Amino acid sequence: MARGEHHRIHAQDRMQRNRMRVAQEAARLMSEHGIRDFHHAKIKASERLGIHDAQALPRNHEIEQALREHQRIFHGERQPQLLQERREAAVEAMRFLHRFEPRLVGAVLEGTADAHSAVCLHVFSDDPDAVTLFLGEHGVPVETQTRRLRVSRDEQVEYPVLLFAADNLPFDLTVLPRDALRQAPLDRIAERPMRRAALPAVEELLAEGEESDDFERMLATALR
Repeated sequence: MARGEHHRIHAQDRMQRNRMRVAQEAARLMSEHGIRDFHHAKIKASERLGIHDAQALPRNHEIEQALREHQRIFHGERQPQLLQERREAAVEAMRFLHRFEPRLVGAVLEGTADAHSAVCLHVFSDDPDAVTLFLGEHGVPVETQTRRLRVSRDEQVEYPVLLFAADNLPFDLTVLPRDALRQAPLDRIAERPMRRAALPAVEELLAEGEESDDFERMLATALR
């Protein structure tokens, strides 16, 4: 093998190892410190590891894969329970907010939710204040913020966000106009519309999780 070819292969291997190291460290930061933003996590991870080559920064889907692996290895018993609790809370909240046609998004839907994760919902109203008023009428105090979401590769739109807590769990509601039901904003991981789930799909996910828990309990009893 020519020396130049050897150096090229060696450089590619080193870059791939660094991408993996940054992805694993970013996943650890997200899991242990509650960082939710993929870009922030990988920048912080690269700084901690002293890896400054832009080509060595992993893509978001690589970090998500590393996060799933980190949870499986280090939180294999606790994480499924935390996820199930948040899916149960999501179902209750979606029933409560049914007039705003809620959709579940984010880590609770994707299955990567942990102790730091909020239950994230998209709710729909052409009058953003209607959601705030509805929550206020039911004694739910909210904190308001804004969030920019990508509606296309070249366009971002700012939407109201309502934050509150119920049963010691954080909730995060993004209020979108009703015509946004037809097309979801772009996913932060991939260049495609983000996954969203209506109430029946979330109820199905919840039932699948309960069946899995029942099976594991039966198996544990049988092995005693």
